[in-house]
Amino acid sequence: MKTVSISLNSIDKVKSFVNAITKYENDFDLISGRYVIDAKSIMGIFSLDLSKPIDLTIHAADNMDEIMEVIAPYIV
Repeated sequence: MKTVSISLNSIDKVKSFVNAITKYENDFDLISGRYVIDAKSIMGIFSLDLSKPIDLTIHAADNMDEIMEVIAPYIV
């Protein structure tokens, strides 16, 4: 498990982020304040305050390096 801060401050970024992580079987959680939502849910993401960075928790053991490369453009 690993937590990183990401920025999803545009509709296009949200769409490309969700498309990138849905390729993986792993669970991804976005944490903003007291809210925890599934990072693969576009509707859930739009319920968050996207004007500031959000914490992404990745629940993975084996393919962490590959996942980190895919989400690198979103990390702040």
